[in-house]
Amino acid sequence: MGAYRVEDDYDYLFKVVLIGDSGVGKSNLLSRFTRNEFTLESKSTIGVEFATRSIRIDEKVVKAQIWDTAGQERYRAITSAYYRGAAGALLVYDVTRHATFENLERWLKELRDHTDSSIVIMLIGNKADLRHLRAVSPEDAQAFAERESMFFMETSALESVNVENAFTEVLTQIFNVVKKKAIEAGDDPANLPKGQTINIGSRDDVSAVKKGGCCSA
Repeated sequence: MGAYRVEDDYDYLFKVVLIGDSGVGKSNLLSRFTRNEFTLESKSTIGVEFATRSIRIDEKVVKAQIWDTAGQERYRAITSAYYRGAAGALLVYDVTRHATFENLERWLKELRDHTDSSIVIMLIGNKADLRHLRAVSPEDAQAFAERESMFFMETSALESVNVENAFTEVLTQIFNVVKKKAIEAGDDPANLPKGQTINIGSRDDVSAVKKGGCCSA
């Protein structure tokens, strides 16, 4: 029970979704960040899975609930439930496969159709360790990210490069959105009462402040 209580002790819960074509490395980004694991024989994700990890931001414990889904068309029926309540997203392509970069606009449109406008989006160029096979330049990706008001990093789940930085940056930016909204609502972001739901936007029903024991509504 002790381990469970530690895992369950958080101030904020933020849902983050991984999206992009099949085979770009979404599942290995998830496993590298949450379990520090990498599997060369990655099988295609079937349906949806998620994992959690907590980090500390401004003396608050932020628990990330990170969702991973199949990139194949045949699983598209799960779309609305997958995106519901997401406060952040990692839009992932494979730097060695230009087609995965070309498909980003479609993924981005789907994401924005199903989430609130304040969602934090990080563009991820994964498999950056395969330098000799590169098909997408960092400059092209950076230009796309700037045009669409996204953050951008290149990562290597294999070599564990920038994976921690990417997730931490997304969670920090979500935290800043929450603080800004609290200030605009007239609340002190440092003293948000336990049990108060943090609405990132009108469609958010997952990301929230941890509910307190005695006094939550």
